Amino acid sequence: MIVVAYFIEVGLLLIVVPWSAFWQRNYFLEISPALAAVAGNPFVRGAVTGLGVVNVCAGLADLWALWPWRRDGVGAEG
Repeated sequence: MIVVAYFIEVGLLLIVVPWSAFWQRNYFLEISPALAAVAGNPFVRGAVTGLGVVNVCAGLADLWALWPWRRDGVGAEG
């Protein structure tokens, strides 16, 4: 269950953070203008958001496999 919570939490952060003000105001982007230009690109933000969606889907798939009422033997023990 901890892995499921981790996947969903990280996924939600990766979905939200690239489009927030926190993304543009951090230490690493302030010291490197080249990195700021890359991180400000909408395609890079979309790629990070896509990784977040993949993480959330992986967490939900793991949660589905752990669901207690599933007794068909696929992904569940017992």
